[in-house]
Amino acid sequence: MSDVKTSSPLHIVGGGLAGCECAWALARAGLPARLYEMRPQTTTPAHETGRLAELVCSNSFRSDEEATAVGLLKREMEGLGSLVMETARATAVPAGKALAVDRARFAGEITDRLENHPLVEVVRREVTSLDDPELQGGAGIVVAAGPLASDPLAADLARVIGVGHLAFFDAIAPIVSFDSIDMEHAFWGSRWRPEDDDYLNCPLNEAEYHALVEELRTAGRVPSKEFERHFEACLPVEEMADRGEMTLAFGPLKPVGLTDPRTGERPYAVVQLRAENLERTAFNLVGFQTKLTYPEQKRVFSLIPALREAEFLRLGSIHRNTFVNAPRVLDGRLRLLARPEVRLAGQITGVEGYLESAACGLWAGMLAASEARGLEIPRPPAETALGALMGHLRTEAKDFQPSNVNFGLMPALGRKMPKRKRKEAYAERAAEAFSAWTGGLPDLGLVGRDRAE
Repeated sequence: MSDVKTSSPLHIVGGGLAGCECAWALARAGLPARLYEMRPQTTTPAHETGRLAELVCSNSFRSDEEATAVGLLKREMEGLGSLVMETARATAVPAGKALAVDRARFAGEITDRLENHPLVEVVRREVTSLDDPELQGGAGIVVAAGPLASDPLAADLARVIGVGHLAFFDAIAPIVSFDSIDMEHAFWGSRWRPEDDDYLNCPLNEAEYHALVEELRTAGRVPSKEFERHFEACLPVEEMADRGEMTLAFGPLKPVGLTDPRTGERPYAVVQLRAENLERTAFNLVGFQTKLTYPEQKRVFSLIPALREAEFLRLGSIHRNTFVNAPRVLDGRLRLLARPEVRLAGQITGVEGYLESAACGLWAGMLAASEARGLEIPRPPAETALGALMGHLRTEAKDFQPSNVNFGLMPALGRKMPKRKRKEAYAERAAEAFSAWTGGLPDLGLVGRDRAE
């Protein structure tokens, strides 16, 4: 270990999931990190608190099954000592086969751990330029400002890379109070697992479903921006309704695997609600991210029988997501080609999703730690979830777009097999590749027991 007292800190801009993971990786390697977060002095349209790692969209980290790409990514992050995964496990709420968290406890625990770590300094102020005097002379800079990077910082980043930054809009779903839900029109149960009570299901008959779709199509919306784009995996519910009468019934409102105990039959469609906290006092509308105006949200969503008298604790909203054309502006180690002392991490690189952003921040921290130690660290194999995700950032595309981790980013298996077997084969191959890779990593203190605390 080097003398941390004389080491220059790595400057990390942004206290979201990626920035927190990056700072934690540095600290676990015995190296100092200075984490800049503009909140609460300067806020964003989507954040509500000044906590680090605040989740602004869903409270779900998606599937926890190993035979899924995101499930694999979870295991790999845990194998690398991820702060996000450790905290998510500790603050989990019931969510069936998914991993969901109590968002307040999750952000609160990460904030406490970083603010009280002797090698992490949390600075509460906005950084508007890569040329900020405070960022100079340290061990380097990691910009992990996320999709909600402030306008001045986004503009400065665009200046540095020599091209305009890209932007699209993301939408967040409403949250309702449990006490206001009409339980005579709702029932507990997960798809195919009626004995579970992880989801609260709000059934719709055929007439109710079509009425909801019609109102979603015609309700007032927040005007679109000229450069607006939506990520395909997180479309506003009204845009899904625009795509076809039955799109929602085959998407987030699909009733398969659910039986209404009142009728003993499968409903025509089902709106699922998922707990926001362990106390189950608040529930979000799964798949109902939206850009309807606030009055229209209350009117339209109240057409769902179980939500006729619903109290909305949070209404849906839209916010800007900013990302760069990673294959053209970053090298294979997340460094800006125009400014090699600057790395990007998280959603601003073109990864999409909570876990993907955190994993990118973790990898950026590993890279920075290895450089500080004068060590070479090999890239994760393309067969792993982390390697596949980072490979996406190196893949040229005519219209580069953000991506979640998925098996399609990995090398093909080279043989045909049933879908379920194929997923298992991808998972087995990834586990073997990850084990071999971590076995050859230099000792940074990142794998296994935390040495920094």
